[in-house]
This record gives sequence, C-alpha cells and structure tokens, in this order.
Amino acid sequence: MFPERFLFGTATASYQIEGAVHEDGRGPSIWDTFSHTPGNVAHADTGDIACDHYHRLEEDLDLMASLGMDAYRFSLAWPRIQPSGRAPANPAGLAFYDRLVDGLLARGIHPVVTLYHWDLPQALQDAGGWADRDTAAAFADYAAVAGEALGDRVQMWTTLNEPWCSAFLGHGSGVHAPGITDPVTALRAAHHLNLAHGLALQALRARVRADAQFSVALNLHVVRPDRADDAGDVDAARQIDAVGNRIFLDPMLAGAYPDDLLADTATVTDWSFVHDGDLARIHQPLEAIGVNYYSTSRVRRWDGVGSNNHSAGHNTSTASPWPGAASVQFLPQPGPYTEMGWNIDPSGLYELLMRMHREHPQQWLLVTENGAAFADAVTMSDGHPVVHDPDRIDYLRRHLAVVQQARDDGADVRGYFAWSLLDNFEWAYGYDKRFGLVRVDFDTLARTPKDSALWYSRLARSRTLR
Repeated sequence: MFPERFLFGTATASYQIEGAVHEDGRGPSIWDTFSHTPGNVAHADTGDIACDHYHRLEEDLDLMASLGMDAYRFSLAWPRIQPSGRAPANPAGLAFYDRLVDGLLARGIHPVVTLYHWDLPQALQDAGGWADRDTAAAFADYAAVAGEALGDRVQMWTTLNEPWCSAFLGHGSGVHAPGITDPVTALRAAHHLNLAHGLALQALRARVRADAQFSVALNLHVVRPDRADDAGDVDAARQIDAVGNRIFLDPMLAGAYPDDLLADTATVTDWSFVHDGDLARIHQPLEAIGVNYYSTSRVRRWDGVGSNNHSAGHNTSTASPWPGAASVQFLPQPGPYTEMGWNIDPSGLYELLMRMHREHPQQWLLVTENGAAFADAVTMSDGHPVVHDPDRIDYLRRHLAVVQQARDDGADVRGYFAWSLLDNFEWAYGYDKRFGLVRVDFDTLARTPKDSALWYSRLARSRTLR
C-alpha cells in the first residue's frame, strides 16, 4: 500500500504538447528554431501543433480527472509568458496558465509547476543564451513574473528540468537545441543554469504562498564500472558521476563544485565564468529533489581502440556531451530495451533513491519522471480504438515496486510522476517515440487512454500495487 499522502501523477513539457506556437503573442523558442532547421529532427517534425493542448485544455483536464490523478507536473513556456525572454509579461500567456491551474484545482488535482523544460526564448539565445550569465538574471525575472501570477495557488515549484540535457546535449553533443558542439560552452551553460536555479528560488520565495515547496528535477545518471575491481573503470565511473550528477548536486545542495570535476575539466576550461558570490547564490534551500530516471550506464577506461560510444543512449553525434571525460568508454547494456534503445533496469531507480536518501537526507524525494516508449499497436473494439500495452504496464509496475521498496528502506519518497500523460513531440525523435499513457492520433489529435492509463488509474485510486 502507498499512503494517502503519496502523490500519483503524470508529467508533460510545454513544447512537447502545447502547440499554438504563433498564437496569442507567444514568441519563438530555441526548439522552434532547432526543429525547423533541416536535419535536426526525425521526419522534419516540429512542435508547431504537437498535441494541441493549448486548444484542448478542458478535454485534457477532464481526462486527468477521469484517471484519478492526484497531481499534474507541467512546465510553463517561457516564450509564451515573456515572448522576448524579458519584461513585459504577455497577458494572454499568463491567462492560459491561470486557466490550467484553476482547472486543476477545480478537479482536485495538485499543480506542480516546472519553470523551465528547455524552451528558452530565441531572443535570449540570440543574445548569448545559457552561455551568457545575463540569461540567469533574465530567468530570475521570469520566475518573479510566474510567482506573482500563480504563486497564490501553486504550492509545488520546480526550477529546472534536467539541466544536464540543456547544458550538455544542447551545447556539447548538439543533438538538442540550440545545437552547439563546444565543451567550454557546455560547461558555461551548466554553471549559468545552476545560477539561474538559485536566483529563481530567491525570486519565487519572495512572492509565493508561505507553504510553497521547491525542488529541481535532475536526470541523475546511474553509472556502473564495467569491472568493479579495476581502478581505471572505477575512476571512469567517477568521472561521469562528476560531470553528470555532482556538477548540479554539489553547488545546489552543498555550495561548491566538486574538486575532482574541476581537475577533470582543467584542460577544457579554467572556470573563470564562476564569479565571486555565485556559489552562495546557487546554494538556496530546497525542500525536495526530483529524480528523473530511465536507464543505467556501464563504463570503462577507454584504451583508444574502437568507439567510446559517448552518445550513451542519446542521438548519435560526433561531439561528446561529456567534457573532460574523453578517456571514458560507454558500453552496451544488456536488455530488455525500450523503443528508445534504453535498457530496462528498475534496480537503478532504487539505487538512485537510496543514494539521495543517504547523501541528502534533509531533502525529501519525488520521482518526477519515469516511463517508457514502446511500439504501441492500435486495435478496434466495438468500433473504438484500444491500445493494449502490457510492456508499459510491466515497466511501471516494476519501477513502482522499487519506489515502494525504497520507502520501506527509509527513503522519504512522496510522489511518482509517470512520463508522460500524452504521446507527444519527443524532441529530436519527433513523433516516432510514444511515451504516453494516453495515445494521441497525430492526424486527428484524438486521445485514447491505453491499458497502462487504466492500470495506473486503478493504482492511484486503490493505493495498492498489484
């Protein structure tokens, strides 16, 4: 049994579902630009329409209510609220999120707001983007606008979603927007994302309800050495842990970058972009850590023979998202796999939750993303489409079982958000990969709850994992 206070929810991201990219004053984002650049996204897909959530808001709210969701984690579209990334705010954009929050509350669903899920206003990118520290200051101003508008009703706030992806897939390997491939820029972006996180927390706390709770959602990497008794492989895992995990955890929760990260990347940059006072600004109080989890990695010390496979489960690129780790080789993981090619290993989620519990016991935990893409098949029953997806049900059940195990073993895990509510625009994969509990027909935009949605609904209502 999960306790009544445990939150069962679903999660989405603004650019992946909203559409309406040219309506009601919304400005362009880096993902508009990136997806419209030939060769960046499968089939030249874009988020111009996506799931059309902007126009189907009431339908989607009713859908969540019908599934018995406790909470809904969604992101605000910065360019919908501030088209240029700076003041003034766009009243029509704020009005949309007013309707969303009010609609959730009216249905008894907790809104969990993420300020940033990768859709940086293009005007800020043109001025330097996350490589420029002024973007962190602009983010704090945006957080203040969001807090003023929604802070009387929203209790749970998340600053950033997966800043590792923003920094290192966006600026290292270049497979995400803005498509830059430069290790120094990637590290600068990581620091300015950290700084933005801290400044945004300060701005929010001054403007939202007194009982508000704050978190950051990190895609923490479970990195295992190929040979646990080999010092080189163990050190390879340490390197990836430094630039994949502790580059965010340490400054946010301890107020310092890890010494080994600075040493590993010393030949890449001198870190002169870290200014006096930055680490104190980053190190702000947090109630919770959001854990996004999908798969594990296995690494070894690379001897220079063959490929080091630095893409590690993301789109292939000739550039690495791992600055300072050129001597690390990523090895294939044993199956089974999802449609993304990611290995299915629930033990990795347990490992992460228990690590966060041990190392950061003052913060409670949320599983802010967990889910799987599979090749769903649509069949007809009594003239209606149905989707039988037993693999996804099995995936969810097995991962929720380890959440329950972690709770039993002392980890203060207070919620689980399935990724995702809807099939959506899956970034550089376009519409090829379907993570949704609810199928979206991208020709008609009709929604069809899959068997997994019905299973998850029963779990949310019964609190009992079967």
